[in-house]
Order: sequence, then structure tokens, then C-alpha cells
Amino acid sequence: MTFPLRRRQLEGGTEPLSDWGIYSETGRLQEVLVGPIDFYEWRTGNSTSRRHVNAGARYDLAVAKAQYNEMLDVYRQADVNVHFLSAKAEQPYSLFARDSSVMTPWGPIISQMYSPWRRSEWVTALAFYQQAGIPIYDVVTAGCFEGGDFMLIEPGVVLCGYSGERTSEAGLAQVKSWFEKEGWEFFAVPFDSHFLHMDVQCVMVAEKLAAVCTAVVPDELLAWLKSKQIDIIDIPYKQAMELGCNIVSLGNERVLIPEESLTLKQQCHARGLTVFDPDIAMITKGGGGVHCMCQALKRSEK
Repeated sequence: MTFPLRRRQLEGGTEPLSDWGIYSETGRLQEVLVGPIDFYEWRTGNSTSRRHVNAGARYDLAVAKAQYNEMLDVYRQADVNVHFLSAKAEQPYSLFARDSSVMTPWGPIISQMYSPWRRSEWVTALAFYQQAGIPIYDVVTAGCFEGGDFMLIEPGVVLCGYSGERTSEAGLAQVKSWFEKEGWEFFAVPFDSHFLHMDVQCVMVAEKLAAVCTAVVPDELLAWLKSKQIDIIDIPYKQAMELGCNIVSLGNERVLIPEESLTLKQQCHARGLTVFDPDIAMITKGGGGVHCMCQALKRSEK
């Protein structure tokens, strides 16, 4: 079965999907899309992977696969149904399913990738949604837009960063216009491309709680989060650059955090959250963490 590439109502008022969709990053996760590990390898297109390669680190696919499977076990323990993108040799970074699409209440948006070795990933994402019977909200056509920069902070509110590379001003402006016509607030914040994506610096942990590397995010973002009455767990720069902010809220006061994110784990335990902490270090050295590897397909806000 095929679907049109735009179910979005041009003037807003698009009907939310009943079986799929999310309103926030913190509702109870029920369905998740994960990228394939089969052809993953480190590419020096980001500062994290360059740093490790230059320091002499060596990639081991067998170790990466074992760590990936440990992460998948967490989703199963949390009663999350896991879906997978198809593995393709020419798409080594399709492991990071966060970027090639983003889910909304009205269906997924198909992204436009910045890096040459990722530009075909939209085809794989689109094929998944069509095979799963999930209608497409719309497709970004105005510029680059990657899901790692985009997050639904809470129902009715979007945070989107842009470096001018992985998400360009034109791509951001197009998506912003769609959300504003649906009646949502859309807060856009620029940042330096050294940090790759917004989810390296800031991710929601639970309702009204975010992990943020305050040393690097713009002051305007900190002020905006405060205006939303969102508490901040401050993540040290070194841990953030090892994907220590890059975590997944499972909902119901549960969170998936990389083993190496010591500060965040400690703070989450102190707040009474249930923490799952698989070792994914062989994967994160390539520039992506647990948040990068997943795209929430369905969350419940109840």
C-alpha cells in the first residue's frame, strides 16, 4: 500500500493519527524505530569520531553488535515494540534512525540529510513508513533538516536547533511554518556545528526535566527552558561530547542512559527515576548515542 507524501492540511488543522504519533519526548514509549547495526562504521564527519580515530581507537563491529543488542534488550524489558529500518551497505549511518525522519502527532516528517553518505537515507525511511502503513505528514524540501536537532519538549511545544549544516535555516523555517499553522509553539536556537546536533547538548529526561550541557548551549535556550519551568540536570562538557546527554525517556519515570554518562545516571537515581544503562561505547565513538539510534513512533501521554 502506498500513501501520498503529504497528509498535512496546508492551513493547519491536520487530524492527528490514532494508531501512531507522539506529542512529546517523555510520554510512555510504546513503539520505536531503530536503525540497523549491520553496516555501521565510524566516519570522520563529526568531531567525536575524529577525536577517537585521531587518538588511535579502532572500531570493532562484533563489539558494536553486542552493545546494540544490549540496548535492544532494554526496550523489550520496557515493553516497547521495536521496528527496524532496512540495512543497506551504502548507508552506514542509517543506524541513527533519529535523523532521517521525525514523528509528530500527525505522522512522520521525512528529512533531508546534510552529509553525502547519508543523503539516500530518506528513501529507506519512507519505505519503512509505507510498508508499516504510517501516513506521511510531509517531506522537507527547502533545505537540510535532521531529526537530531528536533524535539517535542511537551505537547504543543517544539525545540529545534540549527547549525546551518545538518539543519539549515531554510529547512528549519519550512518545518517551523508547518507547526505554527497547527497551533504549536516552535522555538528555534542556533548553535555551533562542532556540536553536531541539538541532542548532543540537550535532551528531555522526563516531564519538566532536561539534561543540558549548560557550558555550551546558548543563554537564550537556558532562559527559554526556565520560562517553561523545566528543571535542568547539568552535564559536564566532556561527558556531553561522549554523548552523555544523548538519552531516551521511556516514560513512566524510566530512562535509557549510556553507561558512561555518570553524572546523569547519578542525578536520575537521586530523583527516583528507573535507569537502564547499557554499555554502547563502541557505537558512541562514531558520533551517535541511544537517542540518535531511535525514532519514537508512538507514545502515550496518559
